[in-house]
Amino acid sequence: MHVGSRDLASLTTLRLGGPAGRLVTVTDPSEIAEAIPDDDPVLVLAGGSNVVIGDEGFPGTVVLLRTRGFEAVADPNSDGVRLTLAAGEPWDEVVARTVAEGWAGIECLSGVPGSSGATPIQNVGAYGQEVAETITSVRVYDRQLGQTTTFTPAQCGFGYRASVFKHVDRWVVLSVTLRLSRSGHSTPVRYPELARALEVPVGGRAPLAEVRSAVLRLRAGKGMVLDPDDPDTYSAGSFFTNPVLDAAGYAVLRRRAADLGEPPAWPGEDGTVKTSAAWLIGNAGFTKGYGRDGVAISGKHTLALTNRGAGTTDALLDLAREVRDGVQKRFEVELRPEPVLVNCSL
Repeated sequence: MHVGSRDLASLTTLRLGGPAGRLVTVTDPSEIAEAIPDDDPVLVLAGGSNVVIGDEGFPGTVVLLRTRGFEAVADPNSDGVRLTLAAGEPWDEVVARTVAEGWAGIECLSGVPGSSGATPIQNVGAYGQEVAETITSVRVYDRQLGQTTTFTPAQCGFGYRASVFKHVDRWVVLSVTLRLSRSGHSTPVRYPELARALEVPVGGRAPLAEVRSAVLRLRAGKGMVLDPDDPDTYSAGSFFTNPVLDAAGYAVLRRRAADLGEPPAWPGEDGTVKTSAAWLIGNAGFTKGYGRDGVAISGKHTLALTNRGAGTTDALLDLAREVRDGVQKRFEVELRPEPVLVNCSL
């Protein structure tokens, strides 16, 4: 465990945020209890890719997870592989290794920045896959009980970009266990854009390496692969989640969008309809590259809000409010932020 510089902006992909009250680097899970005071607010950071930190910083203790661990055990009675990852393992390195090993299940999550421990918190998803589909358990440190415990998938309360771990500081994720399949080919490709890129039908399969390459190309085209030479990647990824509407809400959207044609729609089993936040933003009049005061909508994708190098968190949130309010006025649909907002609000 190491107590070091309190700078937080350099630890996030947005490159924004004030200082920490106290910053502790943890390299061994056994150090967690010592690193976290009982009576102090706590923020856990690893990759810093899905967080927006206020300009005032964070007054409590920030725990920077730098734990490592990658343990794979093959099931002799099936094609399954149990993979246990330390929370600090860089996620995309994990995906690259599983693809190289011929293990299917998370290949569509290639290029997602951040750490393995963040994936269950956010229930990370992209291109038709969600990490919850492969998670078998999550090991956490429970601050309230002062002990480690293991959560089943049901206890994790996974939802769309959500879990019981999000927006609370009671639990610190220590490790994640996944079940993957030994296969040279992907799981069925569900996302039409990815299927087109791979030249397979929706529901078809493709070699793992080809899926990873295609996903990385698609993400790079949207500024969603970290690149220090590309200012569009100084973001928190998608700033807004895709709205999930009930039948009445989708009917209102269709009426408000009648002059634009049919809005994008992905029906759910419960009668809800998911629609595209990017489509709503663009059709509410917000163009790629629109911005001010050192922040802007990405030049490649309207879902990402970026720091152009001289921005502040306040300026970023002002832009987010303008986008949110513009979509609400045009379509009567509320956009909600996807990243965790720390010591700031929308």
